[in-house]
Amino acid sequence: MSTAEERVLESTRVADWIRGAILDGVREPGSRLIERDLAAEFGVSRVPVRDALKVLEGEGLVILRPRTWAVVREFTAADMTDLDEVRAVLEPLAFRLAAERHRRDGLEELRRALEAEKSSAVIEDRVTSRRAAADFHEVVTALAENRLLQDLMRSMRSRLRWGLSQHDDLVHVTDEHEALFQAISARDGERASALALAHIDTSRREREAHEAALRSAASRA
Repeated sequence: MSTAEERVLESTRVADWIRGAILDGVREPGSRLIERDLAAEFGVSRVPVRDALKVLEGEGLVILRPRTWAVVREFTAADMTDLDEVRAVLEPLAFRLAAERHRRDGLEELRRALEAEKSSAVIEDRVTSRRAAADFHEVVTALAENRLLQDLMRSMRSRLRWGLSQHDDLVHVTDEHEALFQAISARDGERASALALAHIDTSRREREAHEAALRSAASRA
Protein backbone atom coordinates (compact mmCIF):
# COMPACT_ATOMS: atom_id res chain seq x y z
CA MET A 1 0.00 0.00 0.00
CA SER A 2 1.34 3.42 -0.98
CA THR A 3 1.89 6.28 1.45
CA ALA A 4 -0.94 8.22 -0.24
CA GLU A 5 -3.34 5.28 0.20
CA GLU A 6 -2.38 4.90 3.85
CA ARG A 7 -3.02 8.60 4.40
CA VAL A 8 -6.50 8.30 2.85
CA LEU A 9 -7.30 5.30 5.05
CA GLU A 10 -6.09 7.10 8.16
CA SER A 11 -8.04 10.28 7.39
CA THR A 12 -11.17 8.21 6.65
CA ARG A 13 -10.82 6.37 9.95
CA VAL A 14 -10.37 9.61 11.87
CA ALA A 15 -13.28 11.29 10.04
CA ASP A 16 -15.56 8.30 10.76
CA TRP A 17 -14.73 8.41 14.47
CA ILE A 18 -15.17 12.17 14.85
CA ARG A 19 -18.38 12.11 12.81
CA GLY A 20 -19.78 9.37 15.01
CA ALA A 21 -18.78 11.25 18.16
CA ILE A 22 -20.56 14.38 16.94
CA LEU A 23 -23.71 12.59 15.82
CA ASP A 24 -23.88 10.56 19.04
CA GLY A 25 -23.46 13.67 21.18
CA VAL A 26 -20.02 12.77 22.56
CA ARG A 27 -18.53 15.87 20.94
CA GLU A 28 -21.03 18.60 21.71
CA PRO A 29 -21.76 21.67 19.56
CA GLY A 30 -19.22 24.40 20.20
CA SER A 31 -16.51 22.03 21.47
CA ARG A 32 -13.01 22.38 20.07
CA LEU A 33 -11.29 19.79 17.89
CA ILE A 34 -7.57 20.46 18.23
CA GLU A 35 -5.34 18.82 15.61
CA ARG A 36 -2.44 17.89 17.86
CA ASP A 37 -4.72 16.39 20.51
CA LEU A 38 -6.65 14.32 17.98
CA ALA A 39 -3.40 13.17 16.34
CA ALA A 40 -2.12 11.97 19.71
CA GLU A 41 -5.44 10.29 20.50
CA PHE A 42 -5.45 8.33 17.23
CA GLY A 43 -1.71 7.74 17.02
CA VAL A 44 -1.36 9.44 13.65
CA SER A 45 0.32 12.55 12.30
CA ARG A 46 -1.59 15.83 12.08
CA VAL A 47 -1.94 15.51 8.29
CA PRO A 48 -4.74 12.86 8.23
CA VAL A 49 -6.45 14.70 11.09
CA ARG A 50 -6.38 17.90 9.06
CA ASP A 51 -7.76 16.02 6.03
CA ALA A 52 -10.52 14.48 8.17
CA LEU A 53 -11.58 17.86 9.52
CA LYS A 54 -11.79 19.21 5.98
CA VAL A 55 -14.13 16.35 5.06
CA LEU A 56 -16.32 17.10 8.07
CA GLU A 57 -16.34 20.79 7.21
CA GLY A 58 -17.67 19.84 3.77
CA GLU A 59 -20.41 17.83 5.47
CA GLY A 60 -21.38 20.85 7.54
CA LEU A 61 -20.47 19.32 10.90
CA VAL A 62 -17.45 21.43 11.84
CA ILE A 63 -16.14 24.93 11.28
CA LEU A 64 -12.40 25.28 10.68
CA ARG A 65 -10.38 27.94 12.47
CA PRO A 66 -7.21 28.41 10.34
CA ARG A 67 -3.96 27.55 12.15
CA THR A 68 -5.77 26.95 15.42
CA TRP A 69 -8.54 24.33 15.71
CA ALA A 70 -11.93 23.27 14.44
CA VAL A 71 -15.21 23.73 16.28
CA VAL A 72 -18.19 21.37 16.26
CA ARG A 73 -20.89 23.29 14.48
CA GLU A 74 -23.84 24.62 16.43
CA PHE A 75 -26.90 24.23 14.22
CA THR A 76 -29.24 27.19 14.52
CA ALA A 77 -33.01 27.15 14.29
CA ALA A 78 -32.63 28.62 10.79
CA ASP A 79 -30.28 25.77 9.81
CA MET A 80 -32.81 23.19 10.90
CA THR A 81 -35.66 25.01 9.18
CA ASP A 82 -33.63 24.89 5.97
CA LEU A 83 -33.13 21.15 6.47
CA ASP A 84 -36.82 20.55 7.14
CA GLU A 85 -37.79 22.45 3.98
CA VAL A 86 -35.49 20.32 1.83
CA ARG A 87 -36.62 17.12 3.56
CA ALA A 88 -40.25 18.07 2.88
CA VAL A 89 -39.47 17.99 -0.85
CA LEU A 90 -37.13 15.01 -1.10
CA GLU A 91 -38.32 12.52 1.52
CA PRO A 92 -41.96 12.14 0.43
CA LEU A 93 -40.60 11.39 -3.04
CA ALA A 94 -38.08 8.88 -1.64
CA PHE A 95 -40.73 7.04 0.38
CA ARG A 96 -43.18 6.99 -2.53
CA LEU A 97 -40.58 5.58 -4.93
CA ALA A 98 -39.42 3.08 -2.31
CA ALA A 99 -42.99 1.81 -2.00
CA GLU A 100 -43.36 1.51 -5.75
CA ARG A 101 -39.92 0.09 -6.62
CA HIS A 102 -38.61 -1.90 -3.64
CA ARG A 103 -37.32 -5.43 -4.03
CA ARG A 104 -37.68 -8.21 -1.49
CA ASP A 105 -34.06 -8.09 -0.31
CA GLY A 106 -34.28 -4.33 0.11
CA LEU A 107 -37.47 -4.63 2.11
CA GLU A 108 -35.77 -7.15 4.39
CA GLU A 109 -32.91 -4.72 4.95
CA LEU A 110 -35.43 -2.05 5.88
CA ARG A 111 -37.13 -4.48 8.26
CA ARG A 112 -33.80 -5.19 9.98
CA ALA A 113 -33.16 -1.47 10.49
CA LEU A 114 -36.66 -1.08 11.95
CA GLU A 115 -36.24 -4.07 14.27
CA ALA A 116 -32.90 -2.72 15.52
CA GLU A 117 -34.54 0.63 16.18
CA LYS A 118 -37.50 -0.97 18.00
CA SER A 119 -35.46 -3.30 20.21
CA SER A 120 -33.07 -0.57 21.30
CA ALA A 121 -35.95 1.87 21.92
CA VAL A 122 -37.57 -0.62 24.30
CA ILE A 123 -34.44 -0.75 26.47
CA GLU A 124 -33.91 3.03 26.05
CA ASP A 125 -30.59 2.63 24.25
CA ARG A 126 -30.79 6.10 22.72
CA VAL A 127 -27.59 6.00 20.66
CA THR A 128 -28.37 2.68 18.97
CA SER A 129 -32.02 3.57 18.40
CA ARG A 130 -31.17 6.92 16.83
CA ARG A 131 -28.53 5.35 14.60
CA ALA A 132 -30.99 2.71 13.45
CA ALA A 133 -33.61 5.40 12.78
CA ALA A 134 -31.14 7.20 10.51
CA ASP A 135 -30.26 3.88 8.85
CA PHE A 136 -33.98 3.39 8.16
CA HIS A 137 -34.12 6.64 6.20
CA GLU A 138 -30.99 5.78 4.23
CA VAL A 139 -32.28 2.34 3.27
CA VAL A 140 -35.49 3.97 2.02
CA THR A 141 -33.45 6.25 -0.22
CA ALA A 142 -31.62 3.23 -1.63
CA LEU A 143 -34.94 1.44 -2.25
CA ALA A 144 -36.13 4.44 -4.31
CA GLU A 145 -33.58 3.47 -7.00
CA ASN A 146 -33.07 7.03 -8.21
CA ARG A 147 -29.41 7.97 -8.52
CA LEU A 148 -29.95 11.72 -8.56
CA LEU A 149 -32.13 11.51 -5.46
CA GLN A 150 -29.46 9.38 -3.76
CA ASP A 151 -26.78 11.95 -4.62
CA LEU A 152 -28.91 14.79 -3.24
CA MET A 153 -29.64 12.90 -0.02
CA ARG A 154 -25.99 11.87 0.34
CA SER A 155 -24.93 15.53 0.19
CA MET A 156 -26.97 16.22 3.33
CA ARG A 157 -26.42 12.84 4.99
CA SER A 158 -24.54 14.08 8.06
CA ARG A 159 -26.88 17.01 8.68
CA LEU A 160 -29.88 14.71 8.32
CA ARG A 161 -28.39 12.18 10.74
CA TRP A 162 -27.70 14.97 13.23
CA GLY A 163 -31.27 16.25 12.93
CA LEU A 164 -32.71 12.76 13.35
CA SER A 165 -30.67 12.27 16.52
CA GLN A 166 -32.28 15.27 18.24
CA HIS A 167 -35.25 13.56 19.85
CA ASP A 168 -36.11 11.83 23.11
CA ASP A 169 -39.36 9.96 22.40
CA LEU A 170 -37.81 6.86 20.86
CA VAL A 171 -41.01 4.82 20.85
CA HIS A 172 -43.06 7.49 19.06
CA VAL A 173 -40.52 7.79 16.28
CA THR A 174 -40.32 4.01 16.00
CA ASP A 175 -44.12 3.76 15.74
CA GLU A 176 -44.10 6.20 12.82
CA HIS A 177 -41.35 4.21 11.12
CA GLU A 178 -43.47 1.08 11.58
CA ALA A 179 -46.36 2.78 9.77
CA LEU A 180 -44.04 3.90 7.01
CA PHE A 181 -42.67 0.38 6.68
CA GLN A 182 -46.19 -1.03 6.35
CA ALA A 183 -47.02 1.48 3.60
CA ILE A 184 -43.84 0.62 1.71
CA SER A 185 -44.44 -3.11 2.14
CA ALA A 186 -47.97 -2.69 0.74
CA ARG A 187 -46.58 -0.68 -2.21
CA ASP A 188 -48.88 2.19 -1.24
CA GLY A 189 -46.85 5.09 -2.58
CA GLU A 190 -49.39 7.80 -1.83
CA ARG A 191 -49.75 6.75 1.80
CA ALA A 192 -45.98 6.42 2.22
CA SER A 193 -45.50 9.93 0.84
CA ALA A 194 -48.18 11.42 3.11
CA LEU A 195 -46.79 9.64 6.18
CA ALA A 196 -43.27 10.85 5.34
CA LEU A 197 -44.44 14.46 5.23
CA ALA A 198 -46.19 14.06 8.60
CA HIS A 199 -43.07 12.37 9.98
CA ILE A 200 -40.98 15.43 9.14
CA ASP A 201 -43.33 17.56 11.21
CA THR A 202 -43.01 15.07 14.09
CA SER A 203 -39.22 15.26 13.80
CA ARG A 204 -39.41 19.03 14.06
CA ARG A 205 -41.62 18.94 17.16
CA GLU A 206 -39.48 16.24 18.81
CA ARG A 207 -36.33 18.24 18.08
CA GLU A 208 -37.82 21.39 19.58
CA ALA A 209 -38.90 19.45 22.69
CA HIS A 210 -35.40 17.97 22.99
CA GLU A 211 -33.82 21.43 22.76
CA ALA A 212 -36.23 22.79 25.39
CA ALA A 213 -35.34 19.92 27.73
CA LEU A 214 -31.63 20.62 27.30
CA ARG A 215 -32.14 24.33 28.03
CA SER A 216 -34.17 23.51 31.13
CA ALA A 217 -31.49 21.11 32.39
CA ALA A 218 -28.77 23.70 31.78
CA SER A 219 -30.70 26.37 33.69
CA ARG A 220 -31.04 24.06 36.70
CA ALA A 221 -27.35 23.15 36.70
